[in-house]
Amino acid sequence: MNRIFGSSSSKKPKSTLQDAINATDARVASVEVKIKKLDGELFRYKEQMSKLRSGPGKNAIQQRALRVLQQKKLYEGQLNQLQQQTFNMESAALTTDNLRNTMATVDAMKLANKEIRKQYGKIDIDKIENMHYDMEELLEQANEIQESLGRSYAVPDEIDEADLEAELDALQLEEEEEGPSYLSDLNKVPDFVDETPVEISEPTTKEAVKTT
Repeated sequence: MNRIFGSSSSKKPKSTLQDAINATDARVASVEVKIKKLDGELFRYKEQMSKLRSGPGKNAIQQRALRVLQQKKLYEGQLNQLQQQTFNMESAALTTDNLRNTMATVDAMKLANKEIRKQYGKIDIDKIENMHYDMEELLEQANEIQESLGRSYAVPDEIDEADLEAELDALQLEEEEEGPSYLSDLNKVPDFVDETPVEISEPTTKEAVKTT
């Protein structure tokens, strides 16, 4: 029976919106070719009428031109309808694509929301707060250790600069009063000399003349 009458599975699939757009575009192209052909005929009739005088021959050509022009107007009306149909179908296709993209975006957002809730469900806010407080305490302890290691044992924490300047001025005054110690050591007799050295006076001018 299926071989004779066929089966339901042998039915052609339904045409999609894009198939309808392609078919309409093909019809538009066919009508445009016909209109272009009619334009050529009208141009030829116009040239023939321009070369003829008024009479039966010119009137016959004019009647042919009128029929061609009437046929052209019909095709132009059909072309406008087909182009409008194509525009409407393309608009519907664009709307369908936008809706499909919107649904895909919504599905992706739902999945992301579900995953975020799942991940945040594993986080304990109280543990994070406790860890934050522990870090603050550790940082405070580290700062106290650094301050303790950097403490000076010989110099007090607070030193008055005025006291330091007064002490420095006193040291300079003592040096000026005592004088340098190395000048007093120039006339000192060395330890390895037993007798006191004899001072030799310089000769006068007369004694110097006698000796000469």
